[in-house]
Amino acid sequence: MDERKEGWIALNLIEPLGYVRIQNLLKRFKEPKKVFSASLSELLAVPGINKGIAGKIKSFSSPSLEKELKLIKERGISVITLEDEDYPSNLKLIYDPPPVLYVQGNLEKKDRLAIAIVGTRRCSYYGRKTADSLSYELTNRGFTVVSGMARGIDTVCHKAALKAGGRTIAVLGSGLMHIYPRENGELAAKIGKTGAVISEFPLLTAPERRNFPQRNRVISGLSLGVVVIEAPNRSGALITADFALEQGREVFALPGNVDQSTSSGTLRLIKQGAKLVTGADDVIEELGALINLLPKKKVGKEEKVIPDGLKGEEKGLYHLLTNSPRHIDEIIKNSGLSASATAALLMTLELKGLVKQLPGKLYVLP
Repeated sequence: MDERKEGWIALNLIEPLGYVRIQNLLKRFKEPKKVFSASLSELLAVPGINKGIAGKIKSFSSPSLEKELKLIKERGISVITLEDEDYPSNLKLIYDPPPVLYVQGNLEKKDRLAIAIVGTRRCSYYGRKTADSLSYELTNRGFTVVSGMARGIDTVCHKAALKAGGRTIAVLGSGLMHIYPRENGELAAKIGKTGAVISEFPLLTAPERRNFPQRNRVISGLSLGVVVIEAPNRSGALITADFALEQGREVFALPGNVDQSTSSGTLRLIKQGAKLVTGADDVIEELGALINLLPKKKVGKEEKVIPDGLKGEEKGLYHLLTNSPRHIDEIIKNSGLSASATAALLMTLELKGLVKQLPGKLYVLP
C-alpha cells in the first residue's frame, strides 16, 4: 500500500473529519501526510477545522494507523479512496461520498448497473416473498443488488441475488470486523466471494445506532434507484429513500395492505410520487433511459457466435445486441437502418428466440 493511501486511511480514522473537511484539508495541503505535519495555526485556517478537530489531528498517533494497516493486510481487505480509478462511479457523484471504502470482495465496473432494495426488519411473508422474487429477477436481468444486510428484507434480497448466481453488495453500518447482525456472518462471507461487503468505517467500528443513517446514503448512492419493500412510518428504509431523492435517484415502493403497519411507509411514498412496483419490469421500464446511458460491454465479432440461419441485415443487427439492455433508438442509430426495418428485424429475431424485448422498448440477448 502506498504512502498516500495510508494517509487517506489515517485521515479517515479521525472521526469528526468526513468528506467536506478532508477535501478542504487536501485542497490546502495537497498531500495527506502534510496535514499531520501542519501547525495548529495552519490547520485552524482551513474551513471547518476548529480547535477540537485540529487537536485530534495533532494528537493522532502512528500506532493507530499501524494497527489498522495490520488488520487490513491480515484480513485481505481492499481499501479504495476517492482518488482511485476503481472508486464506484455512481457513489462518487453524491454530495458527500465516503473518502475511504473498505472492501471485502471486489467492486466491478458493471456494478454501476445497480438497484438498492431495502425494507423493514420485521417483514411479513408477503414482503419476504416479493423481496426474494424481485431481487432474483433483477439479478437475472444483469443488475447488482445493493442492500444493508440487516435482518428481514435486506437479508432476503442478498440471499436471492446469491441464489440467482449474480452480484450483490452489502453496505455495513459498522467496520468489517463487526458484522452486524452476527447471525449474518456466514452470509457476509458468501457475498465477499462473488460480490462485495463494504464499509466507510474503520475496521473495529462497532454497529452504533448513529452509523446507520450515514450508511444508508451509501446504499442509495451506489444505485440507480431504490426499491422500498415494506416499511413503517419510522424506518431506516425511508431514510434511504430520502437520500435517494436528494441524490437524484429513482424511488420505487411496493404497495401493501392498508391495515398493515409495515405498509404505511411505502403507501406514503407512493402518495408522494414514488413509482409503484410489483415486479422487475416496473423497475426496468422506469430506468430504461438511464440504463441506455451506461457504458456497454463491447463484444468483438471474433468472440461472438452467430446463430445458424442468420444472413445479411439480420446478422448485422444481432451483432449490435448484448447481455445489457439496449434501447431501440440506439439500435436504429448504430444499425444505419430505418426505424421500420430495424423494428421488423428485431421482431424476426424475437420470434426465433434470439432476442428478448423488455418493457420500455429495450432489447437484450436472452
